Amino acid sequence: MPFDGAYLPILRPRRGELTALAHLSAEEAARVIPVVELEPDSGLLAMLRELRPRTGTIAVDFGQLPEIDAPEHLAGRLADLGLGLIPVLRPDESGPRLAAHGRAARMHRRRAVLRLRPHADAGNPAEADEVTERLLRASTLDPDDVHLLIDLAETACSAHANEVEDRARRVLRWARATPWRSISVASGAMPPNLDDLPTDRPVAVGRLDARVWARLGEPGVGYADYGVTSPVRRHGVQHHRQLPTLRYTTESDWWIYRWARRGGRSDDRCHDLCRTLVTSPQWPAAGARFSWGDAEIARRARTARGAGSSASWIAWSTSHHIAHVLRALPGH
Repeated sequence: MPFDGAYLPILRPRRGELTALAHLSAEEAARVIPVVELEPDSGLLAMLRELRPRTGTIAVDFGQLPEIDAPEHLAGRLADLGLGLIPVLRPDESGPRLAAHGRAARMHRRRAVLRLRPHADAGNPAEADEVTERLLRASTLDPDDVHLLIDLAETACSAHANEVEDRARRVLRWARATPWRSISVASGAMPPNLDDLPTDRPVAVGRLDARVWARLGEPGVGYADYGVTSPVRRHGVQHHRQLPTLRYTTESDWWIYRWARRGGRSDDRCHDLCRTLVTSPQWPAAGARFSWGDAEIARRARTARGAGSSASWIAWSTSHHIAHVLRALPGH
């Protein structure tokens, strides 16, 4: 499999995530296939003009958009920006949409991602065969054109993680009978809402998704996740002013830093948060050299100027997360 060892983060189409992708190192960019979930009125193209992912190619999931939105149109616009499109095939899409995905794939590198959710799309191998045969036939793509992304969605607790692992093993036994371009397993364990967590001290949230993948121990199976966000998408939630927040990835946990101390100025709060982080056991030995995001955190630890925004905090967290995942994967 050409992309053994690649990482497929499933990301929101937001400034924070795209900023992190724009600041990947060349070595990191060569090992990442970002999967961007389009949302209505996300303004993705405008952001991509400003924040071009260093990967040079992005996989785009149109699942939340109406069928009238044409993948070929986006493929053409991305080509104008020097970016390649990898369309994401989903079992609940219509034949015409899947055919459009196939045309979009052939406009670039003739590659696609098939995002299969076993809990929702196929309950057994026979159903999975039927689903994938339909998707490949409608898109007129071959399995070796397609990265299979097995999306196990939320891993909510340790007991649930055991169920997710068992499901993953069953699906992988089925998947290995087909010559896919690559196979990756995704799940997510970040809570959808951090507002109830304590402030002014780091709180550990278990990376149950990473633990499931590690316990699988399947050679040739790639890693995927939801970055530093939850697979449970909270649509229509009223935006509110956020406390400075970092979601800092370590081997087995995310350490959530939500900071309210140092009065009302966001700059002072962020400065205090970053100073606390860089002197914590979670701070890597490489320090600011670990990732672009870590360099930004270290800079805010030195000065209270330029605290950033919620997009900045997601960007720094995502940058560190990607760097951490890539260092942990085989082939680093």
